[in-house]
Amino acid sequence: MGRSSTARERLLDAACQLMLSRGYGSIGVAEICARADVRKGSFYHFFESKQALTIAVVDAHWQAQRSAWTAVLREPVPALDRLERLFREQVEGQRRTKLTAGAVHGCLLANLALELSQQDSPVQERLEEIFAEQVGLVQAALDDAAHEGAVPPPRPSTARSLVAQLEGLVLFAKLSNDPEVLNDLWEQARLLLGVAEDLSPTA
Repeated sequence: MGRSSTARERLLDAACQLMLSRGYGSIGVAEICARADVRKGSFYHFFESKQALTIAVVDAHWQAQRSAWTAVLREPVPALDRLERLFREQVEGQRRTKLTAGAVHGCLLANLALELSQQDSPVQERLEEIFAEQVGLVQAALDDAAHEGAVPPPRPSTARSLVAQLEGLVLFAKLSNDPEVLNDLWEQARLLLGVAEDLSPTA
């Protein structure tokens, strides 16, 4: 059972890396299996299709991300500081990828959402659910920040706008292959929150 579990994890990891670097449409099951060092016949023991694998990749990717997001957003510090750290950690993640892989890969979830728009309903539906979770996590932090008096009472669309700001600038960084595009991400987020008078970074 341990061996089977390892093979499944290798398939998930291989698919994730290929989708990040090349996208969904340009890769096939054979290439994923070759990269994972798993026989193609074994692929269908774990996944009935490439679509099923993609949903599993999305779930695994978000499970790891969700753990990181919630760890930051539950820290015993002011809510606005939590949000700042969350945004700055997303920037650092893109910088690390550029250093290690030589390219800004962007956000796997957003990349798939753009590529598969109106093409793959099950994957799109799962991505919509995940983005709704992200918005909900940010909304909870905004509610805390408003309660603390750090930001004005947020409008219902504010959390979604912040997530869109994050994903949009990551997209621009991927397009230009330059993580420096993300340098003022948090300052732009503060503008959306109406608290841009103090733009000094947190120590």
